[in-house]
Amino acid sequence: MNDNAMNPNSNSPTPPPGLGRIARFSAVLIIVGLVIGLVPRWFAHRALAAGEKADDRPVVSVVSPAAARPDLSTPLPAEVQPFIQAAVHARASGYLKNWYVDIGDAVTNGQLLADIETPELDQQIAQAQADLDQAQAALALSKITADRWVELLKTASVSDQETAEKTGDYALKKAAVESAAANLNRLKQLKDFDHVAAPFEGTVTMRNTDIGQLIAAGSGPALFNLAQVNPLRVYVQVPQPLIHSVAPGQTAELTFQELPGRIFVAKVTRTAGAVDPVSRTLRVELQVDNSKGEILAGSYAQVRFRESVDAKPLLVLEDTALIFRAQGLQIAVVGSDNKVSLRTVKLGRDYGNTVEVLSGVNVGDQIINNPPDSIAEGDEVTVLTLSTNNAAP
Repeated sequence: MNDNAMNPNSNSPTPPPGLGRIARFSAVLIIVGLVIGLVPRWFAHRALAAGEKADDRPVVSVVSPAAARPDLSTPLPAEVQPFIQAAVHARASGYLKNWYVDIGDAVTNGQLLADIETPELDQQIAQAQADLDQAQAALALSKITADRWVELLKTASVSDQETAEKTGDYALKKAAVESAAANLNRLKQLKDFDHVAAPFEGTVTMRNTDIGQLIAAGSGPALFNLAQVNPLRVYVQVPQPLIHSVAPGQTAELTFQELPGRIFVAKVTRTAGAVDPVSRTLRVELQVDNSKGEILAGSYAQVRFRESVDAKPLLVLEDTALIFRAQGLQIAVVGSDNKVSLRTVKLGRDYGNTVEVLSGVNVGDQIINNPPDSIAEGDEVTVLTLSTNNAAP
């Protein structure tokens, strides 16, 4: 018998030697393809889920408060006045004999302004001199009599009563002399005022007399008005919201409508220290140099303060970020985890589109602008934009 007939497997075909490797390689390709196809889909599914979750959070825009100084750039009306001004009246009655200065003239301290003729005062001086001479004569006689009575009293030639009367009369006559001398000195001092002199260095701003005019001492209009115009005083009424932004030593810009383009530097010298209860303003005095005489006393001016002296800068926030609720004024602050924290704030001055925040907010806080009415503590939000409120009050 043939051996091939006896072996049933002897006629089965033998598989090619590389078929196993091909099968394994195909399996690897299939697995890789599945991985390449499924993994992106898995990530896309997760991203879609995360996006759907993010879509559930409200999208908000936020603002950050900014530190700012009070707005002192707005000009404030002011009035310019002489550093010293005085109305010169007559102290001696009579008639104006002559005047030597007129309006606009610069005068020095003690300079003669006018002469007054004083005939009545001259007669009063003559009478006072005669009264003094009479009192001195009576005093001399009284002294002789008192000295004699004192000597006679030593020998008991006169009584104590008579001696006391004589010495008392001497003391009375002495007082009369002193009174007459004082009256004469008073009239002589008044006579010195027939020469009207300038009380300080300045400029004559008014002459209200002329030669021959009757002069009444202590009454009637002033003969001259005198003003010291260098430096000048400037007075401005500062509104109550800005009173703590102005202090002595601070500088300001002084401008005049009739001097376009010119800016004069003034310095705050003092404040009234109290707010006017009627106008709610603080009276502030400044001084400005007028050595060139360019500024006229009595002028209307405008004052701009250069900077605030507030020790603490203001925090200014847009008013659209405020939440009005029963708990009071609040803001919604977004934290680093995008969660909302509600804070109660205290406001200061209102500048229109912005407000001053006194407490409850810090520089750098992310505050929701135009927050939804339903915003609540702990809500998660998506921040869209971040802008800094740079609007100065």
